[in-house]
Amino acid sequence: MEWKGRRKSENVEDRRGKSPAVIGGGLGGIGIIIVIIYTLLGGNPSDILGGTDPTQVKTETASNYKPTAEEEEIADFVQVILADTEDVWASVFTENNLEYKNPTLVLYTNSVSSACGNATAAVGPFYCPGDQKLYIDLSFYDELRTQYKAPGDFAMAYVVAHEVGHHVQTLLGTSQKVNNQRNKISQKAYNDLSVRLELQADYYAGVFAKHVQGEGYLDRGDFQEALTAAQAIGDDTLQKKAQGYAVPDSFTHGTSKQRMTWLEKGYEYGDIQHGDTFKASNL
Repeated sequence: MEWKGRRKSENVEDRRGKSPAVIGGGLGGIGIIIVIIYTLLGGNPSDILGGTDPTQVKTETASNYKPTAEEEEIADFVQVILADTEDVWASVFTENNLEYKNPTLVLYTNSVSSACGNATAAVGPFYCPGDQKLYIDLSFYDELRTQYKAPGDFAMAYVVAHEVGHHVQTLLGTSQKVNNQRNKISQKAYNDLSVRLELQADYYAGVFAKHVQGEGYLDRGDFQEALTAAQAIGDDTLQKKAQGYAVPDSFTHGTSKQRMTWLEKGYEYGDIQHGDTFKASNL
């Protein structure tokens, strides 16, 4: 993947080496464990972390943090990917007579405060609609390679593009519509909506891949790296790995096959119109 030398996004908050202030008592040890397990099983961390008032999120305390050269390269990479998502979605939104608002990427280490609450790196990359920011601990790059067996630059690019996909859903009002159903329908029905929301974010990641492919900087096999990552983080795959079996009614992100399918569809069509997972009878 030929990414070096490309524009880096300026919409970045570098909080690496800083510790979040405790908000309202925090999660506590048991709470953190619950979040970790819930996330590994495909859950959305904000479901547990809750919606903290953005005005109550306190500034982190600085420390003498010195990133390695390897980490700095990964930081440069994700900033390039974010810049590319900005260009892609600004173009797509303009084509649909819409205005795109760039999200902010927050780089952190170990733990972070967001408008969705406090989180640790164990939660993995996440998007918080409350402040319209993406949160990434760069150690996840190595986790993709070692823990999830999904190496490669474009595997990480897919992760960033998926979280940006959630930002697109926020701007289009899709996320709000799903969230409004939280206490109005059964947990099983809400899980189905959550799956459709996540698969649409995968579709949008595919849209991103389609457009940057046109820029000519993807190498042969790059998109396969994204498919490998999507396969590795399917609900069925994660649950079987964690507990030896899968519970379909508890799925919140979709199976490995579904995630790969919708990522491929986004790559095929490259538009918003074909990504309505909520109307799809067969996911």
